[in-house]
Order: sequence, then C-alpha cells, then structure tokens
Amino acid sequence: MELDPTALMAWVSTFMWPFMRVGAMFMAMPVIGTQNVPARVRMAITLSVTVIIASQLPDVPEFNPLNFQTWITIAAEILIGVAMGFALQLAFSSVIMAGQIIALQMGLGFASMVDHSSGMQMPVIAQLYLLAVILIFLSLNGHLLIIKMVLNSFTSLPIGGGFLRTETLWNLITWGADMFSAAVLIALPSIGALLIVNISFGIMTRASPQLNIFAVGFPFMVGTGLAVIWVTLPNLSSQVSTLFDQIFELVGSLIGVHNGPR
Repeated sequence: MELDPTALMAWVSTFMWPFMRVGAMFMAMPVIGTQNVPARVRMAITLSVTVIIASQLPDVPEFNPLNFQTWITIAAEILIGVAMGFALQLAFSSVIMAGQIIALQMGLGFASMVDHSSGMQMPVIAQLYLLAVILIFLSLNGHLLIIKMVLNSFTSLPIGGGFLRTETLWNLITWGADMFSAAVLIALPSIGALLIVNISFGIMTRASPQLNIFAVGFPFMVGTGLAVIWVTLPNLSSQVSTLFDQIFELVGSLIGVHNGPR
C-alpha cells in the first residue's frame, strides 16, 4: 500500500481549515460551548459539522505547518469563529444581566447559586432567565442558523483570502453598549413596578414612622417581583426573538452576509 504525500496533505487541508473556524465558533458560542457539554460531545459536534461543510467547499490552500503564512491563516480562521460565537454570547449576557437587575431590585440579589455553564455565582432569577433564553434559542433553531451562517462565511470570507474588517470588529465592540440597553429594556417593567412599590413604602414610612418597614416591605417586594416576572415572562419570547435578529444581523455584517440568516 502506497500513500501519496501530496494527496494525503490535500485531504488533511480539506478538513483542517474548516475545523479551525467551526471549532473556534463552537467553543465561544453559548449552549454548546459551555462547561455543561462534555469536551467529547463538543468535539463530535465539531467534527460532524466540519465533515458536512468540507464537502461543499471549493479548493482550499495547502495546510503546511512549516509555512509562516499558514499560522497567520490559522489565527484569522480562529478569530472569525470566535467573533461569531462571541456575538451570540452578547445576546445571552443581555438576558442574564436583566435577570440580575430584577433580582437586585426585588431583594433576591443574595440568593445566588453556581452557574455550571460558566462556573460563576449567579442570582436564581438570572438562572431562570438563562434557562428561558436557552429554550427560546433552541426553539427558534438558532443553532441551525449559526451553522448555516458559518457555511456562508466560507463564501464571503474564503480560507486564506478573507479577514475580518476593522469596521466590523468595531461594530462588535460597540454592540457591548447595546447589550446594557437591551438588558434594561427587558427588565424595565419589573424596575418600574418595584420602583412604585419602593416609593409607596417610603410614603408609608414617612406617614407612620412606627411601621417596621423591613419586616413588611421585604416580603411584599419579593412577592411583587415574582408576580411581575410571572406576568412579563410570556413577553420574553418576543423580546429575545428581536434581540436574536439583531445579533444575527451583526454576525452577518461580520462575515459579509447582508441578507440575514432567514
């Protein structure tokens, strides 16, 4: 049995180049790239998507590890994948931040638990919103849309011939400010309702100083906050859907696909 080194290197190049971009995206994106998903499962998903994408790619440059240009191309591929996954992280971070704001307003900021996906302490209200946004993301086929967009990225940003532009990276950075505004918009109904409750208790305390505001106000704040969450949680789907549309437009601008994923 004889092995042709040229054919073997061409076969390795066909799978190695898309593996760099796809693997970096899956490692940086939420849901799949979290610690809850075992490394073997992430590797299996990455290899499966890479095999599907590699069969649809045109000729790719040779993967020569002894060439310095190869390592520059590897860095560019990893940067493209990480940028796409990080953009999705911004949407999830907006919802998590909204949950943290609501928890602080209703007095449950101290009730926190370890988030197994990130390994950090997070209020239970933020955990509730995180689980909700994960279910919404999967129900909207967001995981399939991002796979479709990474496939389209090999056309707009070919391997070895396309890099992320400076203005698109700046759009990704400036969207961090929009992340805070999106979190405030999601938490705004709860903030308004709890603010009215705080003002009411302030007037009651002024009128009757003998009232133990801590014994009466804390349970009422928690109950009001839970009631507001119960009323506003059905509207979270439309808000998160709009947020994901904006994020996918951002990802489309990063990779040069302006017609959107849908």
